[in-house]
Amino acid sequence: MYVYDTVSAAVKGLKDRGYNTDFSFEGNCLSDVRHKYHPEDFEIVEVYRYEGNSDPADEAVVYAIEGKNGQKGVLVTGFGPTSETMTPEMAKKLSMHLHE
Repeated sequence: MYVYDTVSAAVKGLKDRGYNTDFSFEGNCLSDVRHKYHPEDFEIVEVYRYEGNSDPADEAVVYAIEGKNGQKGVLVTGFGPTSETMTPEMAKKLSMHLHE
């Protein structure tokens, strides 16, 4: 596992290693410019969690994701009260990797 000091360093490091797609939430799935990924359509292979020193709004999680179609990319999201609204299935998929 790699170690990155900041969110931007994690994103850059993952992109340097081939995680070139930017994933985002779209309803009950993740999406890129061409595809939608339901929780069963992707795996989380690495997770980097960052906590702000004084501001809870600075909390973020960087996920390295691989789609079953071979697409590799990055999802950056908040956690806690600032995180996006998501389905219970998506929340379970993402949160099970936070405590590893």
